[in-house]
Amino acid sequence: MTINLFQTSEYKMLMEEHLSKTILYLFEKESEFAIACEIQHITFTPELPTSILETFKETVLFILSGYAFETAKLEEGYLSFEAGFGEDNFGSTVLVPLLAIKQLFVGDNPIVMNFAQPNKKKVASSKNSMEALLNNPENKKLLKKKKL
Repeated sequence: MTINLFQTSEYKMLMEEHLSKTILYLFEKESEFAIACEIQHITFTPELPTSILETFKETVLFILSGYAFETAKLEEGYLSFEAGFGEDNFGSTVLVPLLAIKQLFVGDNPIVMNFAQPNKKKVASSKNSMEALLNNPENKKLLKKKKL
């Protein structure tokens, strides 16, 4: 049986550490950079309007310069930054899992290539969702009123 070396937990840990250390190095040197990422793993807060999301391909290039670079942070396996999108410069915080970064560029030079895939996000089951809902006492009151 052949294993895919680029999807082993050891390789994923190695790549995440490499990406993290490289980005921290670029922050320390105040060197702006770009990342090519898989859009399916990226979270936007607030969520981007559909008209903007539809313009993205499977892989998107973010150039971290100016305000986006100034707001960029590295936290627990994620890179986040603020950016404006579309003609109206719709503001959103972009949260990118490090392993969703496929390439990292400084200028025109690709300095990191990543073949590892991020781990799949776990979707909460309906039971877990209901438990989360019932953890808030205000929601319990609403459910009691509904049953009456």
